[in-house]
Amino acid sequence: MSEYENMRTADIVAEALIDWKVDVIFGLPGDGINGFIEALRLRQDKIKFVLVRHEESAAFMACAYAKYTGKLGACVATSGPGAIHLLNGLYDAKADNTPVIAITGTTYSDLMNSSYQQDVNLLQLYSDVAVYNDMISVPEQAEMAVDIACRTALAQRGVSHLTIPIDVQEKKLNGKYSRHNVAYHTSDVYVAETIPSHSLIEKAAKILNAGSRIVILVGQGALWAGEEVIVVAEKLDAPVVKALLGKAVIPDDNPYSLGGLGLLGTEPSSDAMSEADTLLMVGTSFPYTDYLPKPGQARGIQIDIKPEKIGLRYPVEIGLVGDSKLILSALLPLLNQKDNQEFLKSKQKAMKNWNRLLEEQSTRTDKPIKPQVIAKAVSDELDDNAIISVDCGTDTSWAARHIDIRKGMKFSLSGTLSSMANGLPYAIAAQIAFPERQCIAFVGDAGLTMLMGEFATAVQYNLPIKVIVIKNDTLGMIRWEQMGFLGNPEFGVEFTPIDWVKFAEACGGKGYDIKEPNEVKSKMHQAMKERRPTIVEAYVDPFEPPMPPKVEMSFVNNLAKSFAKGQPYTRRIGLTLFRDQVHKSLRNIHSHSIKGD
Repeated sequence: MSEYENMRTADIVAEALIDWKVDVIFGLPGDGINGFIEALRLRQDKIKFVLVRHEESAAFMACAYAKYTGKLGACVATSGPGAIHLLNGLYDAKADNTPVIAITGTTYSDLMNSSYQQDVNLLQLYSDVAVYNDMISVPEQAEMAVDIACRTALAQRGVSHLTIPIDVQEKKLNGKYSRHNVAYHTSDVYVAETIPSHSLIEKAAKILNAGSRIVILVGQGALWAGEEVIVVAEKLDAPVVKALLGKAVIPDDNPYSLGGLGLLGTEPSSDAMSEADTLLMVGTSFPYTDYLPKPGQARGIQIDIKPEKIGLRYPVEIGLVGDSKLILSALLPLLNQKDNQEFLKSKQKAMKNWNRLLEEQSTRTDKPIKPQVIAKAVSDELDDNAIISVDCGTDTSWAARHIDIRKGMKFSLSGTLSSMANGLPYAIAAQIAFPERQCIAFVGDAGLTMLMGEFATAVQYNLPIKVIVIKNDTLGMIRWEQMGFLGNPEFGVEFTPIDWVKFAEACGGKGYDIKEPNEVKSKMHQAMKERRPTIVEAYVDPFEPPMPPKVEMSFVNNLAKSFAKGQPYTRRIGLTLFRDQVHKSLRNIHSHSIKGD
């Protein structure tokens, strides 16, 4: 006799999810999924349902929950519009190789494809985003479908989707299995540990032992292998470059860290890549191949859990498929201790110079306040185990460079999809996963506007998240892309302002505004001590550019073209660029101080 005997389909699905250790599910009820919602109501002691204001947020939260905990993320939505709304957050999970299961409702099984209300072909709609995509049509199918969906999402690091017709949710299991479907044959067992053959690891070690200018590039797949990365770096005298999703792999102040790579990265990391003769990629599918060594320049080794990612970005000689922590541990005894630190020391010296530049940028006393100053103030207030969730836009630049990650912290964002609006839902998920830890959302005002209602969710669940808003009333990154990449004047990038302090208070939270340079440290410190949901609205210079680590002439020429075509604010932009260059040139011979701080 099965534990599921005479249970409704919805109850079987809920019990099977619990067997897979799903303990939180984010979503919105609706008549298309209310049978399953009732199953969740009856199991509140085993699985927490978090009510959101928008289904897109539910999917973002499920993705973030999986990223921060290593567990399977879960979200739920009703049929039609609810299920459609999930998609952006689910694509975030797909793009960042994050295991999430989405449960949706669909219309009555005998009314499908009849233009009935909210009838959407969800299997077709989800066919691209999901690694497993199925409809549960009878109770006898439910346990097996959930087991396959959960196992597939975990194994393939992707999204699984199950949709259940309204009437099927209420049907009870009565043992009417088909002849070849042996009752209760499925299981909730998943084996995660994978490692390649020892001979392949030996070949990789030989390549690394032969290199003299080795660079290690780490990403999200190395987050649980930080100690191993550091030990390998010490053995090989190899600097470590971090993709943005891998920012928390090793601390930013570690002597082997060269910071990030790409437009948001550091000059030393770009130089290291251009000089490397060997590249070890660990758990990363860094997309900007123009920042990697030129093909043929360096011998490549890649460690990744997904076989299809091997050789995707760089023509590697050896691909090691499996868990980064296990593989690095197996590789370490085979590595020879390097005795020539010339390459490493040159990059460490360059990093000291780069950090002096960042210090200069983050201590400016200009008004309007420079956004780098706000990011540094946030960094200074972080607990040792803080969790930082960042939105996408110019705020990403300031966070990438000026928020320092220490050992024990977590950091994430919508890395590959680079979707705006993820920062606030990510922080909510982090606080639910880790109630005692400091959880920060570092966002732009445009991204926050998209899903601002979720601040009320934080209030409803009494989650003391801190939302730092870089307020410039502008789509800042798009402004600079229009000008610097295309040579066009900005267009369609300015918003009317929102009073975020009043908004926070209207939702039942606390709000602070920062308008003067001498308020930054004191107000940030005060806000961070609040024990309720809090928004810090920081008025910043809207014309501060998120400059790449090395400015190409094409960027300068495109700015000139945009000016010639009628770019507004040319005088203010020109003055800002001039002042920034002066400060950069004089960074070693002056310092900043603010009265009142």
